[in-house]
Amino acid sequence: MPWQNSGDNMKATLLNHMGDDNTVVDAARVSFKKGHKEFTEEQNHKLIKYLADHGHYSPFGHCFASFHVEAPIFVARQLFKHEYLRANEVSRRYVDTPPEFYIPTAWRGKATDRKQGSGGYLDHKENVLWYGAYRECVVETLNLYDDMIRGGVAPEMARMVLPQSMYTEWYWSGSLDAFANMAKLRCKPDTQEETRLIANQISEQMLTKFPVSWSALVG
Repeated sequence: MPWQNSGDNMKATLLNHMGDDNTVVDAARVSFKKGHKEFTEEQNHKLIKYLADHGHYSPFGHCFASFHVEAPIFVARQLFKHEYLRANEVSRRYVDTPPEFYIPTAWRGKATDRKQGSGGYLDHKENVLWYGAYRECVVETLNLYDDMIRGGVAPEMARMVLPQSMYTEWYWSGSLDAFANMAKLRCKPDTQEETRLIANQISEQMLTKFPVSWSALVG
């Protein structure tokens, strides 16, 4: 059974990037026909902070990054809401390899102080109950999918029985400011834990490539 426990296989890998903090500075200073080399590092860093603080985001749009992301479908669907980031996803219309499924290490209870999100973790007895029920459901679904594929059903139709916990993968690309907007929303404590895991991985990697700009945009 192709289980993937506790998000160990949930990951975002930086493929490539274009530009750096000086790219942002140069894009902003081109209005005055000047560049980062004509100013001190401190002045350039202050400019980046000023741009971020006052909503002047266009200079950040000249920096770019691409990621390869692997996560459950329900995480992908939340992240795809960020329309300024471009995504190309693996398609089960063309792929019929054995699916992999995400299983949490523990089940969270429903939040009692808000309409959405999670509360604390369920107790051991409840976790055992729902783990067993979930595993049974996924096994039955996977067996049905395999039977349909072997029976000649087109993958584009057989995929309809697969659950949202199935892993998918996609290429995700966009500008520095677009990724920063995503991170500001999805790294928050009230974001679903699994989605926040991917957002945090992206944030950590963007910080290494655009340290001043990322800190100014995301905080």
